[in-house]
Amino acid sequence: MRTFAIGDIHGGLKALIQVLNKLELKDGDKIIFMGDYVDGWSESAQVVQFLIDLSEKFDCIFIKGNHDVWCANWLKDSNDVNPSWFLHGGKETMESYASFSEKDKKQHLEFFKSLPLYYIDTENRLFLHAGFTSMHGVEKEQFKELFYLDRSLWEMLLGLDQTMDKDSIFYPKRIQHYKEIYIGHTPTTNYNNPNPMNIANVWNVDTGAAFKGKVTGLNIETKEFVQSDNLPSLYPNEKGRNK
Repeated sequence: MRTFAIGDIHGGLKALIQVLNKLELKDGDKIIFMGDYVDGWSESAQVVQFLIDLSEKFDCIFIKGNHDVWCANWLKDSNDVNPSWFLHGGKETMESYASFSEKDKKQHLEFFKSLPLYYIDTENRLFLHAGFTSMHGVEKEQFKELFYLDRSLWEMLLGLDQTMDKDSIFYPKRIQHYKEIYIGHTPTTNYNNPNPMNIANVWNVDTGAAFKGKVTGLNIETKEFVQSDNLPSLYPNEKGRNK
């Protein structure tokens, strides 16, 4: 059995399909999706439907991302349109639902409601969309919204002295609770890196699909990864979130 972590998709169904085809999934494989399935490219509703269908064939874990929360709020109440969400991919997501029935929308809302904020596997590997702040681990996090909004975990790691001994009193306590941590949310392309980034025991698999980057699928055992084409090349008549 193999386990894959798939980074932020942001409505890029064509990219997601490319990644899954390259992974050549087999019976028994597990796929952990890191959140942000919607907002950006034109096929957000189609991505959600595809994921629902995929989960009937493969063992899938779907983590909740911040864009998924905003989309769910709109599906629950069509008047609940977060202004920031609308400008950062929400408009395209709303348009992608034009051909979907009310029954479909209710199914998608239930999908979003069911998404966990984090997942810890049997080998104590943590998967979540963004980060957490508690020095005592995710179970002690007082502000649950940080699981899909926090950037301080990744910011801390970017400034970490990687020569520091793990036994040092200065070594970050919050990452010591887990064998490995997998996140999305902050594109690696922000740091001129088109690939997944690894700092300490944390892996960031958001490779900028919302903008000019790719969707990535990472084998968490071997650390080998596959990627889609750059999203603008798959949706040449669209801007995604490049505005």
